[in-house]
Amino acid sequence: MVNKNVLRKLSNQELEGYLKEGNRFVPEAVQFAFEILEERGRVFSEQEKTAVQQLIQNKKEEEQAKHTEEVEVWKDHVTEDPNAVKLHSRITILVVSVFFGTIPGAILLFLNLIQLKKYLAAILALIYGFLFFMVQKYVLLSNFDPNSISRLSPEIGVIAVGALGLIIIWVVATPKKLPYRQKSYVLPVILCVASAVLMYFYFQEWFSYYPLARTIHLFRQW
Repeated sequence: MVNKNVLRKLSNQELEGYLKEGNRFVPEAVQFAFEILEERGRVFSEQEKTAVQQLIQNKKEEEQAKHTEEVEVWKDHVTEDPNAVKLHSRITILVVSVFFGTIPGAILLFLNLIQLKKYLAAILALIYGFLFFMVQKYVLLSNFDPNSISRLSPEIGVIAVGALGLIIIWVVATPKKLPYRQKSYVLPVILCVASAVLMYFYFQEWFSYYPLARTIHLFRQW
């Protein structure tokens, strides 16, 4: 957000710099500089006014193009193209990580990156998944009362951060806007079932802060 009053403190010469081609100022700043100069009595010819408005328009288009590019980078490019590589989808990894922990999510991402021959990133993803799972236990148990029912409890936020970390690794490590076909759900389901079994038997040791694990634990008590 550009503060027009801040620009008012600049000299005319400094404001003129906002109207030059190739400057790095945002379109709002250029518009404000133009208006302030007019308020101070600077007379612009029609040609100069047209050039300033064109400069502002070009900057707006550049900002829009940059925003669109950023959206495309984060967009999940699932396709039905039979020639596209098959990967475990981003949404699958996210859901698995949120409900069953970062380890099964990291395994799926690891396999994706191995298939894409991103070996270093694959190893880092696997290390991240295991390391985050172990660290979050101590973070949550030291800051969260397992018996609390407060909606403001931090465990969901911490779990979501772990899952988001895997998605960030995906975006950074894979080629931009890579189209891919979604792999079968068989392996994700197997990992989820295995994680659910671990939650059943090791609830208190490792999973007491997972909402799904609490549900499983309640059924076990019945």
